Amino acid sequence: MLMPKKHRTLIYEYLMKEGVVVAEKDFGLDKHPAIPVPNIHVIKALQSLKSRNLVKEQFAWRHYYWYLNNEATLKRPTRPEGAKTAKRVDTARPSSPSADQSRQEYRRSGYDKQGEVGAGSAQPQFRGGYGRGRQLDNNRGGAEQQ
Repeated sequence: MLMPKKHRTLIYEYLMKEGVVVAEKDFGLDKHPAIPVPNIHVIKALQSLKSRNLVKEQFAWRHYYWYLNNEATLKRPTRPEGAKTAKRVDTARPSSPSADQSRQEYRRSGYDKQGEVGAGSAQPQFRGGYGRGRQLDNNRGGAEQQ
């Protein structure tokens, strides 16, 4: 579900601080009682964490209960590190061939367009009624066969 990043961070901060989140199964509720975000955002964000086995979910009397797992607390880094903190080095891109060069690669060399123009030397054959469930009779239908 699409939700603002601010809502997700508020939900995750509350979960890390408290260790448990309780939400009533009411998708139309405008605000969660403890977190200033819509209730459906809380439910869907924590269902996502459940699918990644970071929280344990229990349901009783129209209320969801989510508890942090040990895996969730152990996977959490003590300080932010990763690809976002490291500087990205820009590399030079290889130059692409011009439009004329790229088209020439697909053309056959020594190909004569003028030599293959026209109907050709083959005589067309017309066989009437072929493939319509009827036995072809030499005396009836279609052009004479050679």
